[in-house]
Amino acid sequence: MSEAKKTVHVATYDTMADWEVGHATAHLRTGHFHRDPGGYEIVMVGLTRDPVTSMGGLRITPDAALDEISPEQSALLILPGADLWDAGDDLAPFARTARAWLDAGVPVAAICGATAGLAREGLLDGRAHTSGAVQYLQAQQGYSGSSRYVETDAVTDGDLITAGPTEPVAFAREIFRRLAVNRPEVIDAWYRLFGRSDASAYEVLMSA
Repeated sequence: MSEAKKTVHVATYDTMADWEVGHATAHLRTGHFHRDPGGYEIVMVGLTRDPVTSMGGLRITPDAALDEISPEQSALLILPGADLWDAGDDLAPFARTARAWLDAGVPVAAICGATAGLAREGLLDGRAHTSGAVQYLQAQQGYSGSSRYVETDAVTDGDLITAGPTEPVAFAREIFRRLAVNRPEVIDAWYRLFGRSDASAYEVLMSA
């Protein structure tokens, strides 16, 4: 894999729900259970390079501005939830960026409020998807994808991954599956251990 394709871009903005992406970014970066050695470079992307403050009070300085990145540089774009997704159109540029990634065949993973941003951009209408509740998406102007909504923890449809606000571990599971970081049974064991506290999965992970 080229260095460009070993880069995962993570959107960051004020009120970002920092806990929603931690499982995914930590394991992608460290490569602890990757089939191939080494991990991914995690690049935090803001509207600008100005520092932002997460919902948990973490001050984050983006590594790059949105207009400095492109799908060709990326293995994946992750969009966390944030209060700002429900407060207006300030984060609409990130939804438009998601469209560019999907058009280029590069995966996008959105969780919580970010799914509303994709709904308003029309990116969910033709793809299976989930969120916190279908009613949440139905309240978004321009959304007409109710027939494709799935009541489950997280959904992957081609290059699009979606999850609701209570499912950061399942969200990470789908990201690991889409990037094929390890064999399906190893990823399943990781999810059972971290998502279900299933101690029997520990041995599978250790043998991997």
